[in-house]
Amino acid sequence: MPESLRTKLARYRFNLFPAYRLAGGRVRYIASDWQEVRVSIPRSWRTKNVFGTTFGGSIYAAIDPIYAMMLVQALEDSYVVWDRRATIEFEKPAKETLYARFRLSDAELEEIESILETESSTTRTYAVDIVAADGTRHARAEKEVYVGTDESKRA
Repeated sequence: MPESLRTKLARYRFNLFPAYRLAGGRVRYIASDWQEVRVSIPRSWRTKNVFGTTFGGSIYAAIDPIYAMMLVQALEDSYVVWDRRATIEFEKPAKETLYARFRLSDAELEEIESILETESSTTRTYAVDIVAADGTRHARAEKEVYVGTDESKRA
């Protein structure tokens, strides 16, 4: 799915946000429905650690806010979304640009909305691989995201 003007502008703003920009991550693509986002962690002086490999903090910072942002944009305005927990396992040092691809399916969004018809909240867990261009996995992260109803917005 191509980017829309709205998601291109969101990508531009995201990449200018100081906390994200200075950590070294770059949002490269946002689908017009926010159900896919692609991120890169370029190899640069900003992302290199004292061992000459990609700094783990840069890897995590690049992927940290993505699933929460996707859910905020893809779901109705009447929901509250928060990151609850994260884990990351570093598997192999990287000396090249790394990439991550985030996806939310229609079925996932429908399931969240269905749960929230009867429950006040749900917690979802998403995994993302951080890989090199050749597909070699360098890290794997899991993000736990809270989605709840905002009673103040319900009439």
